[in-house]
Amino acid sequence: MDVMPLLLLVAGSAAVAGAARRTPLPAPLLLVAAGLAVSYIPGVPDYRLDPEVVLPLVLPPLLYTSASDSSYLDLRAQLRPVALLSVGYVLFATVVVGWAAYLVIPGMPLPAALVLGAVVAPPDAVAATAVARRVGLPSRITTILQGESLLNDATAITAYKVALAAAIGEGATWAGGIEEFLIASVGGVGVGLLLMAPLHWLRTHLREPLLQNTLSLLIPFVAYSVAEQVHASGVLAVVVVALYLGHRAWEVDFATRLQEEAVWKMVAFILESAVFALIGLQLPVVLRGLGEYEGVTAAWYAIAVFVVVVLARFVWVYPAAFVPRLLSERIRTREENPTWRGAMVTSWAGMRGVVSLAIAFSIPLTVHGGHPFPQRNLILFLTFTTVIGTLVLQGVTLPPLIRLLKFPGRDRRAETLAEANAQAQASLAAESRLEELLSDERNALPPPLADRLRSVLERRRNAVWERLGQVNQVTGESVDDTYRRLAREMISAEREVFVRLRDHRYIDDEMLRVLLRRLDLEEAAAYREAA
Repeated sequence: MDVMPLLLLVAGSAAVAGAARRTPLPAPLLLVAAGLAVSYIPGVPDYRLDPEVVLPLVLPPLLYTSASDSSYLDLRAQLRPVALLSVGYVLFATVVVGWAAYLVIPGMPLPAALVLGAVVAPPDAVAATAVARRVGLPSRITTILQGESLLNDATAITAYKVALAAAIGEGATWAGGIEEFLIASVGGVGVGLLLMAPLHWLRTHLREPLLQNTLSLLIPFVAYSVAEQVHASGVLAVVVVALYLGHRAWEVDFATRLQEEAVWKMVAFILESAVFALIGLQLPVVLRGLGEYEGVTAAWYAIAVFVVVVLARFVWVYPAAFVPRLLSERIRTREENPTWRGAMVTSWAGMRGVVSLAIAFSIPLTVHGGHPFPQRNLILFLTFTTVIGTLVLQGVTLPPLIRLLKFPGRDRRAETLAEANAQAQASLAAESRLEELLSDERNALPPPLADRLRSVLERRRNAVWERLGQVNQVTGESVDDTYRRLAREMISAEREVFVRLRDHRYIDDEMLRVLLRRLDLEEAAAYREAA
């Protein structure tokens, strides 16, 4: 097996993603553009997107890390709009896009057109949520977009299976489709609910951080594969487990959390970078199979499908945002009033991604009877152009649109005050507990060590209030910046001494690693304390 193409893909996509951080453009857009450009360089390997790899091996960890970082409480508060987008909109887009393709493309059977509709229905909000955080969208809109991206793949995959069954001649019916959707959704949630408590118990009872993180890496694949084995939604199973474990992450040992955060950041970075680069690299594969649809005809079909995809989201989002409030007093009372600006951004943040391409590539070559699947290559091409079109057009214009709409910015001072008050309450509780422990003779400490514990509490309590202080007129630094810089300088001086002592053989390498790790933890603590 030649691993060089895989290494080139990972290294190249990581380099482009790293360079994207120095530009105003979101990394997914530059990765797609780089993939498109590289795809025609002579000698570049043929990177064919394999759905047997993407769906069971790439999708679960991406869903897991995104859901783990999400807020279960925020998602629960926005469950109704999230459900309207992740279920209602996906089914609506499947029917609308499928019917439009059936009318526009001569000879395309309706079941095959509905397959296309299901394939392009689910937005991939990775780029949208990245832009939302970068530009400073209100948290409610960010939560809705993130929740949609976590759940809509399950709906789209189920809709695709139903449409595909009809297209290949398995006699799918509306009743059968509804039954399959219920089995997939209820089964996926059920599998997640069954797995989440035992997995959390394992995480909290394993004492070795390496074992705990190994388990963490296996969890998304376990949840996905178990659900798929019982014909349920692996996507929903992963999301349910991840939301629960993320909500209860505070119960896990601190060393595990530190390692886990670093590991999953790296995994997500590599997978997201490679996935978006793969999208661009599919261009030669898609164009080779077009055949009779080359040229102006194929371009016209691509434009028509793209326009329908974009307009269908507006047609769904605006009524879904405002009509329920008109019909239900409970919704008006319990939920925040939506705005036309929020609906505009939600409508425009409908970029498609790798899941659509992976589903499209999983379309079988033949139907029952051995005949070719009707216009399969054209469906692949239209999926590809829709993904590229939405990523480029909507991805590039989303940041300026958000700035043009002038959303109210986050109140940093209010957030800092809330953090300071929370820290003050926690510090008082910790101080009370410390005095209670020190009163027991079994916990006797020399006065300097007891005072050190008290000083740590005081520093933690005051650190947030100091963030509201004045900027240094000489250096232009905030109090936080100065604190972090001085802490780094002090630790750097210690580190140099330890290395020099090792080089002169006063200490060995094993002791050096112990001392450096202690300094690393102190530097991380100082950075977080002032962050």
